[in-house]
Amino acid sequence: MSDGLRDDDALLARARDWLAEDPDPETREELAKLVEARDVAELRDRFSGTLQFGTAGLRGELGAGPMRMNRAVVIRAAAGIAAYLRAHAGDGDRPLVVIGYDARHKSADFARDTAAVMVGAGLRAATLPEPLPTPVLAFAVRHLGAAAGIMVTASHNPPRDNGYKVYLDDGLQIVPPADGQIADLISSVGPLGGVPRPGSGWQVLGDDVRDAYLARTAAVLTEGWPRDVRVVHTAMHGVGHRTAQLAFARAGFPGLVPVPEQAEPDPDFPTVAFPNPEEPGAMDRAFATARAWEAEHGERPDVIIANDPDADRCAVAVPDARAGAGWRMLRGDQVGALLAAHLIGKHAEGTFATTIVSSSLLSRIAESARLPYTETLTGFKWLARVDGLRYGYEEALGYCVDPEGVRDKDGITAALLVAELAAGLKQAGRTLTDLLDDLDVEHGVHATDQLSVRVADLSLIASGMRRLRAEPPAALGGLAVAQADDLNQGSELLPPTDGLRYRLAGADGVEGGRVVVRPSGTEPKLKCYLEVVVPVGDSAELPGARERAAGVLEQLKADLKQATGL
Repeated sequence: MSDGLRDDDALLARARDWLAEDPDPETREELAKLVEARDVAELRDRFSGTLQFGTAGLRGELGAGPMRMNRAVVIRAAAGIAAYLRAHAGDGDRPLVVIGYDARHKSADFARDTAAVMVGAGLRAATLPEPLPTPVLAFAVRHLGAAAGIMVTASHNPPRDNGYKVYLDDGLQIVPPADGQIADLISSVGPLGGVPRPGSGWQVLGDDVRDAYLARTAAVLTEGWPRDVRVVHTAMHGVGHRTAQLAFARAGFPGLVPVPEQAEPDPDFPTVAFPNPEEPGAMDRAFATARAWEAEHGERPDVIIANDPDADRCAVAVPDARAGAGWRMLRGDQVGALLAAHLIGKHAEGTFATTIVSSSLLSRIAESARLPYTETLTGFKWLARVDGLRYGYEEALGYCVDPEGVRDKDGITAALLVAELAAGLKQAGRTLTDLLDDLDVEHGVHATDQLSVRVADLSLIASGMRRLRAEPPAALGGLAVAQADDLNQGSELLPPTDGLRYRLAGADGVEGGRVVVRPSGTEPKLKCYLEVVVPVGDSAELPGARERAAGVLEQLKADLKQATGL
């Protein structure tokens, strides 16, 4: 027998072993058909390894096999987490694990399996009563004094994906060494038949937790502040609209104008190619709803707010007659700066923080207000750990505006704060765009953009990073590279991570810039984060400064495509 045939037979044997203990009739049927057809190419893809548990928990495509998200993989993950919690519990303790889930395919099943495993391991478990936003689960961990929280969600990933996010008792996402320790315990889980999974014994929570979360959202707002603002809202077929409606009503804002086709949860996300407000075309229905509302009522809505499917992110669009749709999406860095300015205007105190891939504008805003500022690696698992944190944001539409309530990004409370800011400006005859102009005049134009390359072959990302390390660029976008940092080396302030950072020297009316290149932690993408800073003397210089910055950004993109070979 040839080596190839022996390898195929071994692969089929592994698939049959998996099939024998798969608890899900749907994935059993799916896998049985692949085995019967001897589809070794597909089986090899599913059995080439194991979906890795890391600081993002688990995330992957739904389907049968260890390289997919399915009930068998979730049960093993839950058993490993339970073992970790038991090892860190006191004698006689029965730690509580609170479990939330979104409306994606299999999310409710994964939540029930997780609760069953926790109870079978001698822990207490409680599930949220229905699909709810991730920030409600993050809030619940601290509110209920739980030892851990688990959120079943793939956030803004495509419909075929699902995921598993883990928080510990401080309400923070896991980081090393906890993620590695849990991964080791998951890998040591034996046959699924040896994992106790009773059919009951966990608590299904009522509406109390969401009510407590909604009561907490008032902490971000100022009593007596204007509330006259008309907001169009889309939940992107996710779980955020009902909670957002309740939060806005509780705060005294006019009713949200929903995007009707996207207000209710739908795991197939039928009206968007990717359920992410940043993706091209994702906001088209929201723009159309705003135009229809204006035509019917004779006045334009003030702002469009979008949450991603699990409502931990918040996107904002503003009226702009120059844009084709009549509306313009703000970049995450722009919203981050607006929220910072608003909080400072309300006399917020504490540390303002962002990530190394976000705009440096926040540092200047904080410095001007004489407030502490710091930078972290990408992700709220790092931002939320900043000592004395008062406000943190990352450019990927994540904002933590109430760290005492939710120590993670929260698209609902961020939306409330955006609406409050817009209402206050409206009463003064001004807009969010006017405030952005003010910030640019005061601190200089901080123009940001992103080059994101999605690949089918992950090896292309690794080769692109190797190429940059082997042949570092001397200049990018016409600006000399003044300093190149390999983030793999780490520093006093930043732990090691796979990334490169280039600091660009100033020239020809440009103060300087920054480029960070890193593989995405959740998607098959190589991401390049770009920033150019152009000084501004007065408001008359703004158009020219922005045009100059935009030109440099375009040249940066072209140079990076060539440098990475992608």
